[in-house]
Amino acid sequence: MAIKSRSEARLRRHARVRKNVSGNALRPRMSVFRSLAEIYVQVIDDEQGNTLVAASSIDHELRAKLKGKKKVEQAKLVGELVAKRAQSKGVKQVVFDRGGFRFSGRVKALADAAREAGLEF
Repeated sequence: MAIKSRSEARLRRHARVRKNVSGNALRPRMSVFRSLAEIYVQVIDDEQGNTLVAASSIDHELRAKLKGKKKVEQAKLVGELVAKRAQSKGVKQVVFDRGGFRFSGRVKALADAAREAGLEF
C-alpha cells in the first residue's frame, strides 16, 4: 500500500464530503480552503456552477486590518466579511463545506464568526 501525502489525503476526505454536500440557490455551499499562510472562503451555487460571494485573507478590504494578527484572528475577520457579503446578496442560509480540513482552529473560527455575523448553517 502506497503512502499518501497529506494533501492527497485531504482531497480524498473532501471528495467523500462532497458526495453528500451540495449547494443550491436557496442554500448555497460555503467552501473553505486553508493554506499555510492564508484562508479562502467561497459561497457557491452548485446547480448553476456560480460563485456568489468570496472572501479571503488577501482581500484588499481586510489587508490593513489583518496586519500583525494571528491566523485564527484573521480567519474570524474573513468569516465576518463573507457573512456580510453573503447577506448583501440575499443569502441567509448556507451548507458548510470544511474542504477536508479538520473542524478546529482557523476553520472553526471562520465558521463561528460567520454564524455570529448572521449566517445560518
